[in-house]
Amino acid sequence: VFQGRILARRLVGQETRYEVEMKTPYRHRFPLVTREYVWVPNTCSCPPLREGGEYLLMARRHVNYERTLNRILLQDDGYARPWTPREDRLVREAAQHC
Repeated sequence: VFQGRILARRLVGQETRYEVEMKTPYRHRFPLVTREYVWVPNTCSCPPLREGGEYLLMARRHVNYERTLNRILLQDDGYARPWTPREDRLVREAAQHC
């Protein structure tokens, strides 16, 4: 779970790759750097993320069976909400209980 700003969007085959600037990591089980690629397994812009927008994203690390692919994956039905101070407060409160 992290707050990020969308820097760029690019269609790669049957997937969409977003370049994301990490703003605030709330909870992560894998290391994050200041800029990451976040992959969405479709090209229909689901969830809709616009360039320049800041979002609260719940993504997961995806490693394929052969362990040759290691990336951050945001499912098309994944949690991606525009970042607001209210979202920030809710996530911080939830982190205290989890």
